[in-house]
Amino acid sequence: MILYPAIDLKDGQCVRLYKGDMARATVFGDDPAAQARAFERAGCAWLHLVDLNGAFAGAPVNAAAVEAILRETSVPAQLGGGIRDMATIERWLDKGLARVILGTVAVEDPDLVREAARAFPGQVAVGIDARGGRVATKGWAEETDVMVTDLARSFEDAGVAAIIYTDINRDGAMQGPNIAATATLANAVTIPVIASGGVSSLDDLRALKNCGAPLDGAISGRALYDGAIELAEALAVLEG
Repeated sequence: MILYPAIDLKDGQCVRLYKGDMARATVFGDDPAAQARAFERAGCAWLHLVDLNGAFAGAPVNAAAVEAILRETSVPAQLGGGIRDMATIERWLDKGLARVILGTVAVEDPDLVREAARAFPGQVAVGIDARGGRVATKGWAEETDVMVTDLARSFEDAGVAAIIYTDINRDGAMQGPNIAATATLANAVTIPVIASGGVSSLDDLRALKNCGAPLDGAISGRALYDGAIELAEALAVLEG
């Protein structure tokens, strides 16, 4: 399993939200590129970036911070938030992003996901964010009647590189991930699944690794910033 340290961007700063609430953001630093370099020095193989403002705006907002991270690090990075058309996808990949994450458009314009996955093999992931098993869009502000597994299965033949599954009620809450729901999803599809939301200890990572489903990786944010998880130890747990 791969550990993806998360850098969530709001107004150019590194933050973590509590259960997706933009009004409940904790700022962990005002130099995202420096944070990315620190994660790289600690040995991470990937970075997970989120443009939080962009997710609400429907277009990139923290582009300068993302571009600085891409310039100053050499590990591959994936980015979600406000990527909702082919022009934006192409622009980010041209700038050196390894993978784009499409969330809202996966519900509203699934044909775009398919087109992008065909055009950029291995570089398009689907972000599925949910409350109570139902998908939420537009920065988690709008809930739909679409069920997580149904949405994931609809992309089985699309060639997407991964599904990033986030249980919104666990995100930033330091209460542990929704292991059962994550395992159910991973066992329901052949697309690699990355767990997100609530990872707060090494035991959480061990539980995900041994959940009975072939998870590709796990994303952790607040626990790394708070010191609840030490990155080198977490990498050892997932690689061991």
